[in-house]
Amino acid sequence: MKIPSSIWTLLIGIVLTLVSLWYGQNHGLLPVAATDEAVLVDGLFNTMMIVSTGIFLLVEGILIYSAFKYRRRAGDNEDGPPVEGNVPLEILWTAIPAIIVLGISVYSFDVYNEIGGFDPHAIHEAPMSQSMAMPGAAIAATLNDTPPSTEPNLNQEKSDEAMQDPATAAIRNADQIPQKRDAPGVGSVAPTIGGSPDKAGQPPELRVNVTGLQYAWLFTYPETGITTGEMHVPIGKEVQINMTANDVIHAFWVPEFRLKQDAIPGRQSEIRFTPKKAGDYALICAELCGPYHGAMRASVIVETQEAFDKWVQEQLVASKELNQAVAVNPANLSPNEFLAPYTKDMGIQPEIINQIHPAHHH
Repeated sequence: MKIPSSIWTLLIGIVLTLVSLWYGQNHGLLPVAATDEAVLVDGLFNTMMIVSTGIFLLVEGILIYSAFKYRRRAGDNEDGPPVEGNVPLEILWTAIPAIIVLGISVYSFDVYNEIGGFDPHAIHEAPMSQSMAMPGAAIAATLNDTPPSTEPNLNQEKSDEAMQDPATAAIRNADQIPQKRDAPGVGSVAPTIGGSPDKAGQPPELRVNVTGLQYAWLFTYPETGITTGEMHVPIGKEVQINMTANDVIHAFWVPEFRLKQDAIPGRQSEIRFTPKKAGDYALICAELCGPYHGAMRASVIVETQEAFDKWVQEQLVASKELNQAVAVNPANLSPNEFLAPYTKDMGIQPEIINQIHPAHHH
């Protein structure tokens, strides 16, 4: 019995759907999801994998079938039959991709909004100055950092707040890098991924100031004054990263967190995330920042609250010993030589001391 083509189409469609759904959930292409935000991003990625797998199998299957079915047979030298356009078919294969792209766009925006990447109030409340109404003038004003605006410089305010922490002030070159004004109308702003909507208005449970410099990351904890070369955060607590760079653009990227944000000189970037899985994760600079860019890595350690509290106490003790040692430096050694035994236990590479020392050691 010959099976009707409609039945074949239905069976093939079912098989393609099942295969796409299975592979979209079991591709194994992503690292472990270590934050609450990672789950949202993974859902979007898996959906895109399901759709793209189905389209790939359908298109490649039709190509292979057509190449075999309609191949030229031996001895057949005739021209192929004339084929005219099929308007309904062309509308169909144009409409379907358009709907898919629109759906993924809406889903992407929803995920971006859920991780706090979009603040409609910031856009609505942003003042529309004369320079905003004239794009050319706005761009020139942004590049020169002299927009005709009397509005507060939010980057300067955030920088001043961070610099109230002596440990942060000791490693940031804020006095050498002027803080740029945000210009929302031309897209020149300090990048921010804020808290999720359900935590809007709530202060973060832990703040960490992050400073990028060639070629290292330095972390300071304003509540305790700790300075370290590796970041420790407790499970289940929302962490706010306040970030900038001392020299060139760097990028804070932890693949397991599914978060990436630029650290820009003269701008104060912000990220909020909530760790959920213990582990030692690599922080990678994702912007080409110089010849040793590939070596600019640090550890981000997610641990229990008890382990985090113990680490904080250890750092406070190490910091006290370090200050005492600095006060009795009898041999007048270089910072690299003298501080190496102490900074090793704090997770700071000795070479970093030489990079930040000239700016503030007098």
